[in-house]
Amino acid sequence: MNATTVHPPTVVAAVPAPKREPLRLLAFASLLEKLGLGYFSPFVRMAARYDVKSQWQQVVTNTVLPGVVIILFMGFWTLCSSMVHTDSQRIPTPTETWKAWQGMREFARNEAVKKQEFLASMSTIAAKWDTKAAEAKAAGNAASATKFGEKAESYRSKYYAGPPTFGTQIMTSLLTVAIGIGAATLIAVPLGFLCGLSPRFNLAMNPIIQIFKPVSPLAWLPIVFVFVTALYQPAGDASISRALLISAGTVTLCSLWPTLINTAVGVAGVDRDYLNVAKVLKLNAFQRIWKIILPAALPLIFTGMRLSIGVGWMVLIAADMLAQNPGLGKFVWDTFQNGSTESMAQIIVAVFAIGFIGFVLDRIMLALQRLVTFGGQTL
Repeated sequence: MNATTVHPPTVVAAVPAPKREPLRLLAFASLLEKLGLGYFSPFVRMAARYDVKSQWQQVVTNTVLPGVVIILFMGFWTLCSSMVHTDSQRIPTPTETWKAWQGMREFARNEAVKKQEFLASMSTIAAKWDTKAAEAKAAGNAASATKFGEKAESYRSKYYAGPPTFGTQIMTSLLTVAIGIGAATLIAVPLGFLCGLSPRFNLAMNPIIQIFKPVSPLAWLPIVFVFVTALYQPAGDASISRALLISAGTVTLCSLWPTLINTAVGVAGVDRDYLNVAKVLKLNAFQRIWKIILPAALPLIFTGMRLSIGVGWMVLIAADMLAQNPGLGKFVWDTFQNGSTESMAQIIVAVFAIGFIGFVLDRIMLALQRLVTFGGQTL
């Protein structure tokens, strides 16, 4: 009988678990691409040590090609600054534009200091009147105490009336476009849903949409001016002026059409299988819209909102100029009236600011759009 052969136990090498930190970095890189910040994703992947060579190549490509275009643009700009001029004005150089930007920042810092000094002085004067009011109250003179208290409150409620800074005008423009786009969305999305759900309603609305969609903001602004002037009577200390509402109303009327049309197309294009499932589940009208139609139409709705923001931001500049709303458009117009090379440099600064802010707004909407888009990536 053969002896049984005893084999030594097999030693299985422990497979190390994948590190969680690189996985998190890769997930973060994918999130950056979804948010429209794909330029930074190769750096994150290199930090995770994922295909470092390929990521370096992508970084070089993403940096060199735009860099070459920027260098060519700067050269063309410098050439124009030496050749394009009138009797009183010329195109400023990039260096002059940078100095104008530095001067605008210095002006903003000086205004901030003046504002703090003004508010501090008003607070000091109000404190003195408060002391007198307390003394009068202690002496039993209620009338004088009330009078001194009102004077203290009047000084405490004063605000600095200095000239607006560039940052303040940017914030005014952002508030204006936020009001305009918000109103446009509240109008366009429900109308788009009705157009998409009812072919008859769509047929009835189509002439209005086709007629008013191409109208210029220069034509809308006088009509909006009449409506706002007739319906809005601001108090003396109102935080929202008529000029702001006129600009916002013009933005609304010019920017609601892309959202309306894309919403109608998205709702009308919902897969019939989804609607058949809603019938099988016996969903009521509200549940069918909320759970079936809205999720399916969201990508196109956000596409329309993204287009509306681009249109609204462009319209805003012209509306500010005409309505004298203290935003970026008024800044450009008032600066142009000065008629100097330094003023032209400030206008170029405003042009870059307008373009950068428009880019940021577009990236925000792109990120939101990608979060609700289930298939593929959106440019």
